[in-house]
Amino acid sequence: MKTYRILVACGSGIATSTVIATRVKEVCESNGYKVNVQQVKVTEVEGIANDFDLIVASTRVPETVKTPYVFAINYLTGINKEGVDAEVLAELKKLEES
Repeated sequence: MKTYRILVACGSGIATSTVIATRVKEVCESNGYKVNVQQVKVTEVEGIANDFDLIVASTRVPETVKTPYVFAINYLTGINKEGVDAEVLAELKKLEES
């Protein structure tokens, strides 16, 4: 089974990314995906994005980044967290099928 590399980014790379990383890991693993999650500041994303399968962030990532990306502010607001879960899983399914 492939281990998917997921990059989680927020403004500082510490506080909100921890909330997002925990949720992403739980959602992925409970749906049968093996993942390795790394947290960074959003300013670091552009330089390392190509090393990851998916980016999940609480803020917008630079448009130059071509790695699939899910905007996850809802994990912090608590509104429609399930919608973000579905987006993350849909992106992993696309990767699995390619």
